[in-house]
Amino acid sequence: MDGLDADIVGADVAAERRNEVVSRVREHAGRIAYELARLQGGDYGQRSFSTKRGEWTVKYEAGDLEYLRYKGKSGGEVYVISTKQPPGPAELARAMADYDAFVAAYNEHVASLDGMLDSVDTEFPELESTEAVVAERDRIAETIRAVCDTMAGELHRYEGTDYGSYAARVGGSRWELKWEGDRASYLRVGGEGGVYLVSQYGPAGAPEVRRLAPEFGGFVEAYNEHVRGLELDLREIEL
Repeated sequence: MDGLDADIVGADVAAERRNEVVSRVREHAGRIAYELARLQGGDYGQRSFSTKRGEWTVKYEAGDLEYLRYKGKSGGEVYVISTKQPPGPAELARAMADYDAFVAAYNEHVASLDGMLDSVDTEFPELESTEAVVAERDRIAETIRAVCDTMAGELHRYEGTDYGSYAARVGGSRWELKWEGDRASYLRVGGEGGVYLVSQYGPAGAPEVRRLAPEFGGFVEAYNEHVRGLELDLREIEL
């Protein structure tokens, strides 16, 4: 067969030129992606730019170009830059014919933002300090902590165990004191997912302390009644 003897033209030159163009576009459009990331904020995002021939979309992540896509108005799309294989030479040539218009659209977009923030007033009202509120929260929380530690010490001594808990219902909510040794581990209101008035991580927020502190006395009364009941039980034991 004579056809088998025909020479085959290699694609090395076309592929090499395609790779060269893609490399230069990656560097150039990568600068656009970096600037867009700075401008728009966030670790990732994308923006599209319209030209007379089509639309270009720049997608970036952590300031790096993830892909550059071109969609022509006549149909078809080309991923000029992507994480996959580079486009074919013909597709790349079709997209690159509109690349200058894409850059012009990007430049126009940036220019349109010039002076946008000039009229923004940066003279802001003075901020109120939370120092007094936090100090009062801490004072109340420390008092509650001290009472809980006293309870923990008494319960630890009575129970004779290193760990334990005491719970009571106050105002329709479950209050639970958990102790470790002679110190309170936490005081939780509301069961699982409730508010920790006392914990190893610090006091609850001021609004929660304000809401629950008036009910803490009811928990103390429930504890005192519990202790009185224990005393009566012990008196009934005959040796």
